[in-house]
Amino acid sequence: MQTDLVIEENCSLRDCNSFGLPAVARRLVRVTSEADVKRLVDDARLGRAPKFILGGGSNIVLTRDIASDVVVKVEVRGRQLVEERDDAWIVEAGAGESWHDFVAWTLDQQWPGLENLALIPGTAGAAPVQNIGAYGVELSDRFDSLDAVDLTTGRTVTLAVDALRFGYRDSIFKHELAGKSVITRVRFLLPRPWRPVLGYVDLARKVAERGPTAPDARQIFDWVCEIRRAKLPDPAVIGNAGSFFKNPVVTLEQCRDIIGRDPSVVHYPMTDGSVKLAAGWLIDACGWKGKSIGRAGVYDRHSLVLVNRGGASGAEVVTLARAIQESVYGRFGIRLEPEPVVV
Repeated sequence: MQTDLVIEENCSLRDCNSFGLPAVARRLVRVTSEADVKRLVDDARLGRAPKFILGGGSNIVLTRDIASDVVVKVEVRGRQLVEERDDAWIVEAGAGESWHDFVAWTLDQQWPGLENLALIPGTAGAAPVQNIGAYGVELSDRFDSLDAVDLTTGRTVTLAVDALRFGYRDSIFKHELAGKSVITRVRFLLPRPWRPVLGYVDLARKVAERGPTAPDARQIFDWVCEIRRAKLPDPAVIGNAGSFFKNPVVTLEQCRDIIGRDPSVVHYPMTDGSVKLAAGWLIDACGWKGKSIGRAGVYDRHSLVLVNRGGASGAEVVTLARAIQESVYGRFGIRLEPEPVVV
């Protein structure tokens, strides 16, 4: 038996975003299934009102109340093995599943491949939107397909990897499909046989400390969690959205120019000949670590993380971010691009 959707009026979103920023949704609807999303499309009370899609709230900076008439909070659960092939496991997560819990679950089931992406905050449904990545692995490396419901037609579409137009912390859901579809389920392709990804410097250091014994996936998972906890604040304790800026990619000539002025700049050559610079190093070099503007600050253990020191507004976070961007541009001639969506 179908039940009507529950519409919450004038709902605070402070607990729905990892920065803990104040904002209000005029109307909020929680969807726990694909059927809920289809009912959302057909609900006469909501009509064709603009929708704002909200997952775990770990990648947004709320500077004001949500202008869209309806906030759709995605809470679809479920985890399963879809297919076991000779060359891969295909595993599926409901879009509302905690990403980290899902990664841990796959390892409990002996399906390795996502361990480098442990402890990234947010939900499984938001992971492909952002094309999350860490420690040498990006989600696009492990993506199979996803299901999404079109908010105009109510039809379910299945999109494979080529359709998502993945880029560095980017996908089609940040562009043409932004606010137009609700992701309900995501499937991941975990290659067999499993091979560890250990090229990232922090993991290579762990391998060197451990000795000649090759780590298994669980050991890499534990290392990644240990590294992240040492560097990054827990959003449940200190409001934040994780890494705030993307690592900028520059030409080899630009990198050589910066090295000429700052030989210690942290940089990573890319396969296409470009060079990725460590945004955290650039920010630290400009003296921002531990500094604050109002109640928003730069985390004292990692300059790439902006934090809510208690009662910060979205405007304070944005003011701090812009000051950092201007500082880095003034010294290095590089424009830092935020990772979170500023609303």
